[in-house]
Amino acid sequence: MGGSHSREDLELSDSDEEEYETEQEAEEEDNYEDSRDETPDRSASSSKRRPKTPSSLEEVEAKLRAMKLKYPSTAQNINAVKLYLHVGGNTPKAKWVTSEKLTSYVFFKSSKINSQDEEEDDDDEDGENEEGWWILKVGSKVRVKVSMEVQLKTFKNQLRVDFVAQGVWAMKFFSQEDYKRFVDKFQDCLFENTHGYESSEVNKMKVYGKDFIGWANPEAADDSMWEDADESFLKSPQSATPVRANQDLREEFEEAANGGIQSLALGALDNSFLVGDSGIQVVKNFSNGIHGKGVFVNFNGGNYRNSSNMMNSTPKKALLMRAETNMLLMSPVSEAKPHTNGLHQLDIETGKIVTEWRFEKDGTDITMKDITNDSKGAQLDPSGSTFLGLDNNRLCRWDMRDRNGIVQNLVNDSISTPVLNWAQGHQFSRGTNFQCFATTGDGSIVVGSIDGKIRLYSVNSMRQAKTAFPGLGSPITHVDVTFDGKWILGTTDTYLIVICALFTDKGGKTKTGFNGRMGNRIAAPRLLKLNPLDSHLAGIDNKFHNAQFSWVTENGKQERHLVATVGKFSVIWNFQQVKDGSHECYQNQEGLKSCYCYKIVLKDDSIVDSRFMHDKYAVSDVPEAPLVIATPMKVSSFSISSKQ
Repeated sequence: MGGSHSREDLELSDSDEEEYETEQEAEEEDNYEDSRDETPDRSASSSKRRPKTPSSLEEVEAKLRAMKLKYPSTAQNINAVKLYLHVGGNTPKAKWVTSEKLTSYVFFKSSKINSQDEEEDDDDEDGENEEGWWILKVGSKVRVKVSMEVQLKTFKNQLRVDFVAQGVWAMKFFSQEDYKRFVDKFQDCLFENTHGYESSEVNKMKVYGKDFIGWANPEAADDSMWEDADESFLKSPQSATPVRANQDLREEFEEAANGGIQSLALGALDNSFLVGDSGIQVVKNFSNGIHGKGVFVNFNGGNYRNSSNMMNSTPKKALLMRAETNMLLMSPVSEAKPHTNGLHQLDIETGKIVTEWRFEKDGTDITMKDITNDSKGAQLDPSGSTFLGLDNNRLCRWDMRDRNGIVQNLVNDSISTPVLNWAQGHQFSRGTNFQCFATTGDGSIVVGSIDGKIRLYSVNSMRQAKTAFPGLGSPITHVDVTFDGKWILGTTDTYLIVICALFTDKGGKTKTGFNGRMGNRIAAPRLLKLNPLDSHLAGIDNKFHNAQFSWVTENGKQERHLVATVGKFSVIWNFQQVKDGSHECYQNQEGLKSCYCYKIVLKDDSIVDSRFMHDKYAVSDVPEAPLVIATPMKVSSFSISSKQ
């Protein structure tokens, strides 16, 4: 465990790479020797027939082209760069080595993203290909589709960019103009690859809308709301993220679980719950984490799977209700289809399934893909009978009481599977492609979609969003919101997006986008990313998931941190640092501000989930509640100090 493992700040000097470069030069020398070997020996030429002199310039060019000699063109000189490769991973021997002392880059369109055929490359680069994706090619070593997966990180003051392409690379430019030309072209290609439109002011307006044009041109956006940080927050550290800050992050407990953990259900009262393949493990909450084994509810030994045709797999969602005495368990139909047409209700005190519910509207069975509590603190309400449901084109509130508000008789075996009452909601006729949702302290709702849009609904209406933030092109796979509704956190595969929902209305009053139209003075979002090295170390198939704010359920208290999971990494950001626009992490960047200041907890196995315990478990000398990290076979608790 420890801090951000980046060694990207190592100097891109030539002194460390002499051995590497010598090998490269030897290779090049061999190539030159091979070329000379093909040249006829002059001493023997008199006894042999001389080659025929080409009859025309066209024939000369044809012969030269056949030899595939690579002479730098004028265009290549304009795009000249020095290319470095990072070697050694996160070991003490990690360093940058010079891959090519002088090479060039080119952007071109191709339908063959991973093609290694040089002739095809030449055809694509020379022709006016209007089809396919924009590709970045650097010398003979790098060929990659321009996308967010490249994880481009800019260093304006160093005339340098770092990126991932089957390895971690750095390019150094020879002038400010060269650097700016590359960054501008990369951003244009990224826009077109992402949205399908050529990068222009008109098309940016088409994608983002006039109210959100600051998202496309961050320099013109109003960032004043970002600086409106509550003074109760700890002030941002003045130094960059500590690379080795183990003293700020301490493991308190680690325990083996009964079975493959699928999800965490953290309680704010006495207990938390580990939902696994074979059942639910009850554990105790303490000020330094969760541990101690209590009751175990076995799925196979009771009436959970055997009595139901709705639950075909391990529950992927566990929702605490009624002062954490009940739990709703939701299982997808299959791994490929996350929807389900019902759920089970577990009585935690008895350890038994009370009933199974069906989702139904107007006499027709319907499906849901996610459920959540009515509000941030709703699981603490002892009389709570409602919760929210989400499907691709549905947003609704379900009630476990009948239409007359009477609790349904769940113990009468003669009654068929009870039906949840659709109490409020809307079925959208057009493809909203809802993916995930969360609630604020007052019950306002934020919904993320596959197209990257994030919609805000007031507590009074699910029919029309008060605010709809445009997508940046990546699907939102998970979403969270602060208790006060001021800040939104969206998860995508390759980055997190933090949105300020505050705005000032015409009367000068500060509101959130949940209860008013934000107008055109909307702050640009900020992105939370792994640096290219950590992204590469996390693994090509590993993606961000389940980013969360720390957990508060009281007005006046503020979330201090954010946490997300990617592969074997649990990644933690200081929220105040994210909001501090003057923080040095944001200096010398291009485009949307991206925060690379984080800590990493590294586990031996892929992490299932990472969540902060309830704020009540924070103690005076460690003002943040413990962080709980679950892998399939273990659960660990960490304390995190205010020095982070």
